[in-house]
Amino acid sequence: MTTGIKFSGFGGQGVILAGMIVGRAASIYDNKYAVHTQVIGPEARGSACSASVIISGEKILFPYVPKPDILMALSQEAGARFLPTATDNATVLIEEDLVKLKDVKPGMKVYAIPATRLAEELGSKVSLNVVMIGFFAAVTKLISYDAAKAAVKDSVPSHTEAVNIAALDRGYEYGKKLVS
Repeated sequence: MTTGIKFSGFGGQGVILAGMIVGRAASIYDNKYAVHTQVIGPEARGSACSASVIISGEKILFPYVPKPDILMALSQEAGARFLPTATDNATVLIEEDLVKLKDVKPGMKVYAIPATRLAEELGSKVSLNVVMIGFFAAVTKLISYDAAKAAVKDSVPSHTEAVNIAALDRGYEYGKKLVS
């Protein structure tokens, strides 16, 4: 099965890194095929950005996600822009304090988490993307927790590893409670 994922938000939230970590977790640690592409606005911090990841059990022949099966939205603008492009039965993951969705299609499943608040409780607001990765792993089950943890360790500076693993754990536990 092939799954298209769109990570979206604004520059500075770690959207691109989240896509890279999920792709790495799937391809290197869960032995699946994955491809990652990204779009960054003309201004780095504060502008719209998105990353697309395709995860599959077979080789991926085309790296573009026209209609994501999973949408992660970390900003209001991103939610409004990409929700209409998602499949009718998409899984939608949102940062609940920053995104209020309108026009959700009846078959969509929406899961919300206060990722920024959870990251702030850890003393690292910038780790909200890693909270979302843990949440993504628990809700979608597309990547394993162990793969996500290994990919986070590979992707963040060593001096931030402990807080990022704590952020991953927070998101994962929050997601497990929602889907159990």
